[in-house]
Amino acid sequence: MRRNLLFVLFSAAIVLVIGMFEFSAKGTPRSGITFTPIGRATLPEFNVKRKVKALDWEMELEADQPVDVATQIVTFQPGGYSGWHTHPGPVLFTVRTGTLTVYEGNDPTCSPHVFTAGTGVVEAATNDHIHMVRNETGSVAEAVVTYIVPVGADPLRTDLPNPGNCPF
Repeated sequence: MRRNLLFVLFSAAIVLVIGMFEFSAKGTPRSGITFTPIGRATLPEFNVKRKVKALDWEMELEADQPVDVATQIVTFQPGGYSGWHTHPGPVLFTVRTGTLTVYEGNDPTCSPHVFTAGTGVVEAATNDHIHMVRNETGSVAEAVVTYIVPVGADPLRTDLPNPGNCPF
């Protein structure tokens, strides 16, 4: 009976390990991109409110616990792409050089969102915000990406399976 119990436990462990490899293999690969870390710091909790009436401009940013802020330059070779992924917190994405195209995993029409040098976006802070960034040009493109994440969060992105809404 002890031998049977060991066999069952061993079999269950093998199935679990295989299942973990299959799950991780379902993430879509990235190609033609490199990441150059610029810096990372832990910030204490904060509450920033800015309102400039003359410019009709308002912003609020709050963290009720310490957070890490990490910045890196992501370089996309011509034809390079990020693979489908998400982040553990909000992301400030600025195109430094070239042109990058972003596709949203929940867009059934797979509409491209084109960002040229000097433009960018604040990405959603949810784990189900699936997206892909592609360099669909013949020139190198660079983005400066700043992540606001839980302290110690690593990795800064999670690869995800293809949502099936785009032909690539």
